[in-house]
Order: sequence, then structure tokens, then C-alpha cells
Amino acid sequence: RSFTSQTDGEARVAQVLREKFPGASAIKVVDISGGCGAMYEIHIESEEFRDKRPVQQHRMVNQALSEEIKTMHGLRIFTSTPKP
Repeated sequence: RSFTSQTDGEARVAQVLREKFPGASAIKVVDISGGCGAMYEIHIESEEFRDKRPVQQHRMVNQALSEEIKTMHGLRIFTSTPKP
């Protein structure tokens, strides 16, 4: 999979998520603020989310990105578990 023209912010957020969720089978970070880094959409698929409610899954992502979130205006989080 290629990351064509990924912004520095997208790469940084994706790197933090890869470190915090090493077992993630898919991580996608998209800057939805037009490239200024104010708002991101995150899709993350990880076995770590299994048997957790969506609010718990989102809390895990928010906690992982606690430092990065300080400079953001918004964050859309989509979590899932791998299909068997």
C-alpha cells in the first residue's frame, strides 16, 4: 500500500498509533482539515479492541494520542476488530 503525499502530521499520528497498537492490522490517518493538521480522521483495526465497547475503544485511541490531541481542533475515530 502506498502513502502518496502523506502529510507530516498524518505520518506522525500514524507512527504514534503503530507504537501504541503494535498488533493493529490496519491504521489509516487522514488530515481532513485541508492539510493544516487541525483535524484528523483515524481508522484503526486491532485485536486489542475485541470485547470492548466503542466508547472504550475510542478512549484507548484518545489516550494513545493524548499529546498530539493538544494541538488538534477535532478528531474522528473509527475502530474495528479484524474479521475472523
